[in-house]
Amino acid sequence: MSALRTGVDEAGRGPVIGPLVVCALCIPESESGVLKSIGARDSKDLSSQRREAVAKRIHAEAGARGWGIGLVVCEASRIDANSISSDLNSLEIELFGEAIEAASPREGEGRVMADACDVDEERFARRLASRLGEGWSSWQVVARHGMDSDDRVAGAASILAKVERDAGVARLEAEVGIRLGSGYPSDQITRQAVRGLVSGELPHDCLRWSWSTVSDAWYEAHGTLVPARSADGAATVQSSLDEW
Repeated sequence: MSALRTGVDEAGRGPVIGPLVVCALCIPESESGVLKSIGARDSKDLSSQRREAVAKRIHAEAGARGWGIGLVVCEASRIDANSISSDLNSLEIELFGEAIEAASPREGEGRVMADACDVDEERFARRLASRLGEGWSSWQVVARHGMDSDDRVAGAASILAKVERDAGVARLEAEVGIRLGSGYPSDQITRQAVRGLVSGELPHDCLRWSWSTVSDAWYEAHGTLVPARSADGAATVQSSLDEW
């Protein structure tokens, strides 16, 4: 039996709108050529139309060949709840672990090829291996910056994550009825969308309330600190800075 290879990557770490999506794809090492033949590589090198086409091929091959796919969609509310007591790097370790567990057999053996979400690649690999635990001791965990460019399986995972994220944003646009842009704070369309999405009694659920782009827009609109939300989704309205 061929050793296994699991590529892991994320889409949506930087945006202020919508989910953070992590995908793990687990295939036999001997079948990596299949990914090359269907054009799977770093999602950033493909147009959105091409990404969607390649993603469909990956899903089809996964169904036919028994490849494992683990897609974890982390909504903005979970990111906000995590920010109360932790940081985004720690959350991504958890999300990567969840995706790997969904895609890969713990009793197998192989390598996890993860796109490092920490400035220290080796630290990210150690933390991910620790998150997986002793039951995954037969797996080698490797983390590098740009793994989605260096490793074909990680590149394929990046495509699946990006397509899932884009589909989620498209659904949100249909729901709210306005353009959301890329979701990045530097995008003027996104910044305009944020201003509209903080005009109600609470910021819209699709926003990451704990991010400064949202808190700044909220203060501009309401003159108070942005509400906080906990793990159960409850919102806590905070006092105005003038009251301190």
